[in-house]
Amino acid sequence: MNAPQSNEKHLWVSWDEYHRLIERLALKVYESGWKFDMVLCLARGGVRPGDVFSRIFDVPLAILSTSSYREDKGTTQGDLDIAKYMTMTKGPLSGKILLVDDLADSGVTLTKVMQHLKDNFEGVTEVKSAVIWTKGCSAFKPDYQMEELPHNPWIHQPFEDYDGIRPHQLAAWIKKGEAQS
Repeated sequence: MNAPQSNEKHLWVSWDEYHRLIERLALKVYESGWKFDMVLCLARGGVRPGDVFSRIFDVPLAILSTSSYREDKGTTQGDLDIAKYMTMTKGPLSGKILLVDDLADSGVTLTKVMQHLKDNFEGVTEVKSAVIWTKGCSAFKPDYQMEELPHNPWIHQPFEDYDGIRPHQLAAWIKKGEAQS
């Protein structure tokens, strides 16, 4: 199934485009010469890019859950919740941290998480941020980004298809996908 045409209000991203953007963002970070000790990704949007970065750079991955899109089926930003605990496998969060998310929308989440890290993790010596997209309305400017979107479109990421699927619908969903292949 082909996605609708992207325009100033909507950006449609395929799985292939999504993966290439993550790879190009990783290359951009690498080419900058900045070395980091750990990737901290923001769940949920930063989990896939964070996983790829952790594998490519061969550094531990930490996951911090945040949530602000809860109203109007996830299209209206509400209050930001930052999880009390972070998931990671190697020691406390410390050293140089690359904070990874999918996008800087309003910038509120990334701004507050950066402050949260400064306030609560004394072992962290430096934090830089990397996102795939930065919207023009963002108050936060990441250290690394792939695309700046001045018109602030709604980004339709490929995994959003799963938002509307429930377990009892999987058999039909898989059958439909196989028929289109």
